Amino acid sequence: MNKKLLALALAALLALSMAACGGSSTTEPAEEEETNVEEGFKIGVVQLVEHVALDAATQGFKDAVEERLSNVEITVNLAQGEANNCATIVNNFVSSEVDLIMANATPALQAAVAGTDTIPILGTSITEYGTALELKDFNGICGGNVSGTSDLAPLDQQAAMVKELFPDAKTVGLLYCSAEANSQYQVDVVSEELENLGYEARSYAFADSNDIAAVVNGACSECDVLYIPTDNTAASNTGIIDQIALEAGVPIVASEEGICSGCGVATLSISYYDIGYQTGVMAAEILAEGADISTMPIAYAPKATKKYDAERCEALGIEIPEGYEAI
Repeated sequence: MNKKLLALALAALLALSMAACGGSSTTEPAEEEETNVEEGFKIGVVQLVEHVALDAATQGFKDAVEERLSNVEITVNLAQGEANNCATIVNNFVSSEVDLIMANATPALQAAVAGTDTIPILGTSITEYGTALELKDFNGICGGNVSGTSDLAPLDQQAAMVKELFPDAKTVGLLYCSAEANSQYQVDVVSEELENLGYEARSYAFADSNDIAAVVNGACSECDVLYIPTDNTAASNTGIIDQIALEAGVPIVASEEGICSGCGVATLSISYYDIGYQTGVMAAEILAEGADISTMPIAYAPKATKKYDAERCEALGIEIPEGYEAI
């Protein structure tokens, strides 16, 4: 009897052992499925400062990326207008091994390029990449790990807008931040265009936001009209500029809609949302389709639109001709 019990016990143990082996085999498909889960992408956005134009570009970028990639995490960090903060943000992105960096504005792009030569970098709100990155014989392709979109509007047409609106003016003051290389580029080009149109062009540079008021006061006392390029420091301080210029009765022609709505009377502006969106399309092509960033040409806004600020024009007694859209 004891032998029979022992045999039954051994048989039971054997059955349990076989069942256990069978159970382990059923877990293999689950493990294989887990390893096949699609890995997500991480994108870091470094934006120089918070203002209307740059905010629109970042929003356009996010919209385009999220429409095309379902498995993406986008982190946006603002540098509060400080180039040193851009470098810190970029270094953090590099340490966290993001898959792509979007740099919004020239100092952000410069910091990104200094921070990594392996992670793809897309710029936006950059006027001229050759100037921003000191590229010799720039032909529209940066090469390496950099590409992006430009906010360059037709500068000759902006100068022509000054002539269209203020044909009797004598002196045009060009107001910009000396720390922004692309602002200097625009001022140089527009100054030459204005002089070809018969104006005296005078440059008025401020180092940062601390001396804007003094520089604007000086420009308003010496000029009939002011022109402001796509300048981030000016865009962040339009309230100060507007108060001084309005009191002096000096109109401002701006290079983009955000600055115009803050202190200008008219602009020939591109859409910052559109160039941000195009940058997002490029990001999706790089991450999801394996596009080679080193061969990607810089993209430009498809059109520029004449716009005006009705309230400010009325306050200064300026009549806007046909062909302009109210902001």
